[in-house]
Amino acid sequence: MEELNDYNEKSEASNFDLKAEFFKYLTHWKWLVLGLLLGGAIAYIYNRYTISEFYTEASMIIVNDQEKNVASALPSGGGSLLTIDDSGLENQIVTLQSKSLIEAVVAELDHNISYFIEGNVITVEAYKSSPVVIDFISPDSIVHQSSKSIFIYPNSADSFRLEKENSENSSIYKLGEIIELDELVFRIEHRNDGSAGDSFNANHPPINIRISPLRQVANNYIARLQIAQKGRAKDILSLSVTQESSRKSEDFLNNLMFNFNQKGIEDKREVAENTTAFIQERLEIITRELDSVEGGMASFKRENQIMDVTSGAAKFQSRYSSVEEELFALETQIELIRSVQERLARQEDYSLLPSDIGIEEAGISGNITSYNTLVLERNAFLDNATTENPVIERISRQLDSLKANLIRNIENSINSLIIRRDELTERGQVAQGEFSVFPGLEQGMRGIARQQQIKEQLYLFLLQRREEAAISFASTSSVARVVDPAYTVNEPVDPKPWLILLGGFLIGLLIPILVIFVKNFLDTKVHHKGDLQPLINQVPFIGEVPRIAAGQSDIIGLNDRSPLAESFRILRTNMAYLVQKKEDGKGEVIFVTSTIKGEGKTFISYNLSRTFASTNKKVLIIGADIRNPKLHRYTEKLVSDKGLSDYLYDYDLTEEEIILSSQEEGLKVDIVLSGSIPPNPAELFMNDRMKKLLDFAASQYDYVIVDTAPTMIVTDTLLISPLADTTVYVTRAEHTEKKLLDFPKDLKKQGKLKGLAIILNDVDYSKFSYGAKYGYSYGYGYGYGQDEESRFKRFFRNPFKRS
Repeated sequence: MEELNDYNEKSEASNFDLKAEFFKYLTHWKWLVLGLLLGGAIAYIYNRYTISEFYTEASMIIVNDQEKNVASALPSGGGSLLTIDDSGLENQIVTLQSKSLIEAVVAELDHNISYFIEGNVITVEAYKSSPVVIDFISPDSIVHQSSKSIFIYPNSADSFRLEKENSENSSIYKLGEIIELDELVFRIEHRNDGSAGDSFNANHPPINIRISPLRQVANNYIARLQIAQKGRAKDILSLSVTQESSRKSEDFLNNLMFNFNQKGIEDKREVAENTTAFIQERLEIITRELDSVEGGMASFKRENQIMDVTSGAAKFQSRYSSVEEELFALETQIELIRSVQERLARQEDYSLLPSDIGIEEAGISGNITSYNTLVLERNAFLDNATTENPVIERISRQLDSLKANLIRNIENSINSLIIRRDELTERGQVAQGEFSVFPGLEQGMRGIARQQQIKEQLYLFLLQRREEAAISFASTSSVARVVDPAYTVNEPVDPKPWLILLGGFLIGLLIPILVIFVKNFLDTKVHHKGDLQPLINQVPFIGEVPRIAAGQSDIIGLNDRSPLAESFRILRTNMAYLVQKKEDGKGEVIFVTSTIKGEGKTFISYNLSRTFASTNKKVLIIGADIRNPKLHRYTEKLVSDKGLSDYLYDYDLTEEEIILSSQEEGLKVDIVLSGSIPPNPAELFMNDRMKKLLDFAASQYDYVIVDTAPTMIVTDTLLISPLADTTVYVTRAEHTEKKLLDFPKDLKKQGKLKGLAIILNDVDYSKFSYGAKYGYSYGYGYGYGQDEESRFKRFFRNPFKRS
């Protein structure tokens, strides 16, 4: 049986009544509706007066330098002169987001100067639609560092009042008149590009001209600019900006792509120019050397009177042709490598080296290409930083290391080529031994001829390269090609009107719900019958007593039809099911108690006794709370009259001497007052005098109602509880703590209170308009006169009139 009870308790404790919880919030429906409407109104106002931001996007493809172009049709594929192999898409993205490039775009478009039309509620930017523009006379270096906000108040079609922000001083000027404001000198003129909005006149709203530092505007664009790779080959860059003015964003993206392309072309042309200059320098040196060799040959022929040596050396030439070709190639390579070596030796700073000039050594050619790439990257960073910048210092160290490595490679290559040349020379000397019959004159002539041929071949080679470089410079291809010019999505990115409106309604609804939830969560008091559910599952509930309205009597009278009297009649009826008729004919002894003081047990005891008396029953009420007597407040008897404590103490005192007769307002109820407050109340209740008094009272009266002390505070009630037939346990709405409900439940389990039943006192029915099933009672007064119009109907009949 105990196991079954434990199971029932666990089931009941875990039972969550969703409908009851719903009614808790529904009682505050006015606040919920108000929050819903207020949230929606705030969201509507936010949508109405918030300037929308739009998403603008453009896309461009980075052109591969290896693609066919005009230069690639040259004999040596001259386009390779301009190839920057190591600059991938990530480097291009860094360049697109560089401060120098974006500052140049902002300065070109004058985006650091903004025009706003002052409205009644919001201020809207008038990009390219302002009727006037500001024309600066001050240098750009001053304008780009200024931060000013001025207001133009039109007086007429050609005059205005100018006022500086946060200044009460203002002056009248005419359009086109030179104005000096702090360090700025400018004039205000009509916009004459055909894109102006409203005409400039006295009725035009004020115009706010804001001048921002160039770097600040550029930083703002850098923060807003989003660049992403897309396409299957990831060679397309998507550029996007989100801000209020879509036309401003489109102009910025289009100009950014154009300037980026121009800067790339300039970088390529810089490489071509340096290569052309180097080739021209080498041509001048070779020209002088060739003139010297040809002059030496003429002198040799003139001194030795030789006109033609080729016929005598035909056989020699055929045998040594292969050796001569190799020696020519080696000499050419040694000359080209030494020219680069001389260029490196004369180089004082980090400047570009000639690339792809015919050097066959792969290590030297690769190092030159890497060196030029680092030089361009260093020059790009120097546009925005100084040489002390950590990135530039790192690149400089890499250049120094690469330069040292290049010098070592050149030296090693030259030594290797010299060794090979010496070997060929030795082979030639061996072969020459076979032709010793030729005079030394022929040998000297051949040496001079070979030198002349080498110089001529080198001269022709450099002439070809110079022409290729010139053609490549003239036909420099674009770095990037625009796939889609900037375009703006029609729908605003922020705010989303419907999302904001929905969010406003939800937040407006959730705030009062949250407040109600917190209020209910922090509320630990009993308010209605539903709060007593854990206790009612174990102890019978016999009734509710409503709160006494202002001006209403707290004592029920004869033929009383008030809600208070009706509640006690219901209580009397419910108690009839608990009270069993005794065979000995004695009256019912009813104890009235509570957990703590202030829950209204004396009030319940007195009015319950009067309710029984209204049925012509003999009723006695005993004030058994001898520690804190309250019963005398409801009677005209004196506190000094002998009562229960005197009877318990004085064995000579009889029952008839302490029972006082009372008939107030036509209802006869006899009373035993508490008497004087004793020093030892518990000891007095432990003698048999209390039992004797109750036996006597039960034999004389139909109902004996005992107003006892609170059970949790003192032990008095528990000492005499076995003497009761029924125990009425009083709880009070908005006074009794919910956690205290476990106390009477425990007393019930332990059998310390006989015939236990629960009453809820002081219920405010005005707070519970819904769900009588859940403790929100229907109220009383049914059938007594005309029904009053409900508060619900009164509200909707006139919602602005207080109910």
